[in-house]
Amino acid sequence: MKIKHTFLAASSTLLLPFSAQASCNTDYTWVDKSCERITDIWETGSQDLYLPLWTHHLRFAYDDDKIDSFREFTWGLGYGRSRYNAAGNWEGLYLMAFSDSHSKVQPMLGYGHQWMFGPVSGLHAGVGYTAFITSRADIYRNFPIPGVLPIASVNYQQYSLNTSYVPGGRGNGNILFFWSRASF
Repeated sequence: MKIKHTFLAASSTLLLPFSAQASCNTDYTWVDKSCERITDIWETGSQDLYLPLWTHHLRFAYDDDKIDSFREFTWGLGYGRSRYNAAGNWEGLYLMAFSDSHSKVQPMLGYGHQWMFGPVSGLHAGVGYTAFITSRADIYRNFPIPGVLPIASVNYQQYSLNTSYVPGGRGNGNILFFWSRASF
């Protein structure tokens, strides 16, 4: 019951920013720490605009006919909140929707963390991961599925160019997904 309450509180903090704030327990279990981190990001972070840019299917994994059937220009939009934590690393919450390779809408709700290299006030880079929930029309008929993927970025002040690698086999996955983020 405690986990369910904490998850609902954390979700409401992310999805309903103008409602009453979530209250996290102070037992300092991993669930409580996660709730506290999500709340801190939402309350102290900057606003972010996400712009999906490109989905590149690695050519070794697909036949030419299949590549020709994919849409690689990715239109969409997203909103999030992020901050640089006490260690100088980036962490953020986001909700993004974009066109997948078959021109269907793919929503994504997640958390990202990157270890940063270089001064945040200038040119810097990061590597890390994103944990998310998404859904796709061609996978389980849009049933929500969780995932964790690696991410990397090149940043200049509050602007960033990001990429993530989606692993796979012959005829699936093996994708580089690119997006930009601007903080305000």
